[in-house]
Amino acid sequence: MTEAKAKTGTGPLAGVRVVELAGIGPGPFAAMLLADLGADVVRVDRPGGGGLAIDPAYDVTNRNKRSVLVDLKSPDGPARVLELAERADVLIEGFRPGVAERLGVGPEDCLARNPKLVYGRMTGWGQQGPLAHTAGHDIAYIAVTGALGMIGSPDGPPAVPANLVGDYAGGSLYLVIGVLAALRHARTPGGAGQVVDAAIVDGTAHLTAMIHGMLAAGGWQDRRGANLLDGGCPFYGTYETSDGQYMAVGALEQQFYDTFVRLLGIADEAPARKDLARWAELREAVAARFKTRTRAEWTEVFDGSDACVAPVLSLAEAPHHPHLAARSTFTDFGGITQPAPAPRFSATPTAVTSGPTRPGADTASVARDWDLPGLTKGT
Repeated sequence: MTEAKAKTGTGPLAGVRVVELAGIGPGPFAAMLLADLGADVVRVDRPGGGGLAIDPAYDVTNRNKRSVLVDLKSPDGPARVLELAERADVLIEGFRPGVAERLGVGPEDCLARNPKLVYGRMTGWGQQGPLAHTAGHDIAYIAVTGALGMIGSPDGPPAVPANLVGDYAGGSLYLVIGVLAALRHARTPGGAGQVVDAAIVDGTAHLTAMIHGMLAAGGWQDRRGANLLDGGCPFYGTYETSDGQYMAVGALEQQFYDTFVRLLGIADEAPARKDLARWAELREAVAARFKTRTRAEWTEVFDGSDACVAPVLSLAEAPHHPHLAARSTFTDFGGITQPAPAPRFSATPTAVTSGPTRPGADTASVARDWDLPGLTKGT
């Protein structure tokens, strides 16, 4: 990063200004999404850093952003953030409830300076409730929503899906949806800014909407490994190959299932797919057949078919998958292979234009572009 860098986004959010009060996890990821979409995201880092033990040069969630250093506990720290908020369209913070208020940069203070501001709050438990002021991480949030309890084999503990379901799906994505909706409202005639309370428990619970409908209708059993989409179904799951790798099978519909068993080579001996009493027998037949060849060999067998079968790849292997490579789903920037911005836009394309920002590296350019000469004092 250089002090001369100016932010010129080209995505659909070009011209939108976002202030991100530095945190970890879902807040920075949400701000990265907005930056990927072209917003001018200024991350307010604290002196001395903080957060996860990762070299800032590799923190991809801080790509396409700029950074300034502000000590919110210093006498003039809150005033600097309020000056940024006055010039911004969106502010994102991920403190525990009440912390931003105590620091003097809460919603009331910021909206008083900028009534059109969208103030996005990212927490695990939300702003209210018995657990609102307690610590937590992704695994606890998805645990109480029922989402974690659905994942894994019936004879083992729940499987931990990294921090994708809670932090990023139930947290970041819902914060971004809320911020964009509130931003649209703020820009309508008579519209105003507002607070967006994005709680991971709320978003994760919302993700289970279809499952709750199936549960109410009697089409879902409230236990792991007993349902169509949780590994209980023999034609929706993963199977080991002869080389210790895995293939993923999702042949739910009859026409896809027919193609699947034909290419697998068990069409003549496979039990009827609708005979739930013989699902265990069908699973054994599928598993035995997959163990006869390597993952590469099975990938070739199913390639280009409608069997809904795919190889289970590692993070390092994924960028080299032919389909993902053809679509440039991953990109290399600054020596780091990383997912490209998503989704895609025909008129306002997005791109990775800058790597992870270093804390405080862009103070001069932000001060110039946002007309905040006082921002450089003491730097």
